[in-house]
Amino acid sequence: MIWLFLSIATSSLLYVIFKYFQVYQVNRLHAIVINYIVAFITGMIAQGELPDATKIIHADWLMYAIILGSLFISIFNVMALTSQKNGLSVAAVASKMSLVIPVIAGVWLYQESVGWLKVLGIALALSSVYLSTVKSGSSIKIDRGVWVLPVLLFLGSGAIDTILKYAEVTHIPDGDEPVFSATCFLVAFISGIGILIYEALKGRHLTKRSIIAGIVLGIPNYFSIYFLIRALKNGMESSVVYPINHVGTVLFTALLGILLFKERMSFKNYLGIVIAVIAIMCIALVQ
Repeated sequence: MIWLFLSIATSSLLYVIFKYFQVYQVNRLHAIVINYIVAFITGMIAQGELPDATKIIHADWLMYAIILGSLFISIFNVMALTSQKNGLSVAAVASKMSLVIPVIAGVWLYQESVGWLKVLGIALALSSVYLSTVKSGSSIKIDRGVWVLPVLLFLGSGAIDTILKYAEVTHIPDGDEPVFSATCFLVAFISGIGILIYEALKGRHLTKRSIIAGIVLGIPNYFSIYFLIRALKNGMESSVVYPINHVGTVLFTALLGILLFKERMSFKNYLGIVIAVIAIMCIALVQ
């Protein structure tokens, strides 16, 4: 359970860092791309040695690292577009509600347990995500002209979690977690180079502020994935890990928002937090 808690803590820290991006007017897109190369370097340091390139090329998990790395940068852009076109609440809910995809995959592919307590916990988890995310006076409204964006965000986020679990079960041997995670981030960075080139052509060049922000973001970003893989490898069912991870991140982020940024929450938000705690307890009792 310690690995899952660490994953929740580092994932929540990412949202806090994004909040500070707004405070210090950081170019989020630039910082995101830089964060991937920083996450890769962090993985190499965590590995304790430079990996054998030949070993990586012939690793069973390489194809999954390429797919995941490409999805990391792609889904980030979809999330940004969804936030702009449909609103932040739609983006947050579409991303977090995607937990149903790896849960279904876990039950279907790995014959994970299904019981009334787990079903109740997952149902409560979905409810808590909605209630905790929607701000006072706002509602989930999807522009019919761009409805495809939240659908892609939902499917893409779920695909990342599902592929990560499949790779962990079938292709990642013990001890390869750091280099696998790092390779995913390297692929994401390589994919993001095109974004930096496009931004430069538009006159939006990298700044010292964006580079520093990318460094600050990259370290916890690497560990959020590494700790999640460790939690999955520690014998916990994915249909337990992902609901607790998603709901725990929403819960912890909300609490950090109150403590650090004095964010104001509605009754609906507080109700979502209470339901989140109950959902985590139900799902944890199953494990």
